[in-house]
Amino acid sequence: MTLIIVCAVLLVLVAAAYLLMTVYPAFGRRAGKQEKTRNLRSAQYSKGKFAYPQTADLSGEKARSSGLSILRDFIKGNPRSRPPEPLQPQPLLPSSIGEGRDTRVTWFGHSAVLLEMDGVTLFLDPMLGRAPSPFPFIGGRRYSKQLPLEVSLLPQMDAVLLSHDHYDHLDYGTIRQLKDKVGLFIVPLGVGTHLRRWGVAAEKIREQDWGDTLTYAGIAFTCAPARHFSGRSLLDRNTTLWCSWIIQGEKSKVFFSGDSGYGPHFAEIGRTHGPFDLTLMECGQYDPRWADIHMLPEQTVEAHIDVQGGLLIPIHWGAFTLSMHDWTDPVERISAAAALRGVRLVTPRIGETVIAGSAGYPVLPWWR
Repeated sequence: MTLIIVCAVLLVLVAAAYLLMTVYPAFGRRAGKQEKTRNLRSAQYSKGKFAYPQTADLSGEKARSSGLSILRDFIKGNPRSRPPEPLQPQPLLPSSIGEGRDTRVTWFGHSAVLLEMDGVTLFLDPMLGRAPSPFPFIGGRRYSKQLPLEVSLLPQMDAVLLSHDHYDHLDYGTIRQLKDKVGLFIVPLGVGTHLRRWGVAAEKIREQDWGDTLTYAGIAFTCAPARHFSGRSLLDRNTTLWCSWIIQGEKSKVFFSGDSGYGPHFAEIGRTHGPFDLTLMECGQYDPRWADIHMLPEQTVEAHIDVQGGLLIPIHWGAFTLSMHDWTDPVERISAAAALRGVRLVTPRIGETVIAGSAGYPVLPWWR
């Protein structure tokens, strides 16, 4: 009888979890028959999943050992994984957005970047929520109590670019607030399914495969490879594509890495699309045990060189704790690696605007 009761409870819990992941909107929506049929045309799609061509085999004993050590370290924690006091972003005035035709970059923390080119306003991975979680009230909170500019005060924008559907890049609450301020959402294959569920009109969404180029508002957007994965629940792992972006304007060419482990795709992007005036490269939330999906800082510098980058702005740090390293380790390590390799590194404060081609760039170690 006890066994029957335990099994019944487990079945109820599984059914409740399935229902929650299906009904609760923050989890997004899984691909339907039409989306799956379209995905079959992608070279990255096979047996219902997307995949990077060279993916590490993490099965068997190695995976179990790695998983246990990661769980142990997360339970142990690191008191230096967060700033001792909340960070204070530099305020951004709404009136300063859209001024002139220079290429301007304003980092909002983590991978959220406001990019202005040729008079066009873009927002890359605008995760502007409190925590990277389907339940923000229990997730790891943002390092700062405020943003450089609150979402409600953002002006109309030409386009939003998304690199993939993880919670630290695609936030339900943010999209709900932005959807009527944005002319077009440019996303990798499958991500549009989430946006449509959240109220974004289908005609405002363009889904791209690796190698696709879309021109909008005079800017060319090329969807390029990345070495990562996707999913917002236990039910949809790798059913949407992830990517990096090549953004070509009249004056500048920008590379946005999205999330990626180091791989040969960077050199191929450099050969095919380089050089770049500016790269926005992930540098944070890494660990040697998952280096196949997130670069170490020294690899970030190597990837920047591979794509033939000019200025390098490190992103994917400074907002959330998703790994066990000290919160300043990413920027300290990439600063040392960039100096060693002769790479021009720019380290703006959150909210500080960088103007490409200006006489000077922010390089002060504000995090110390």
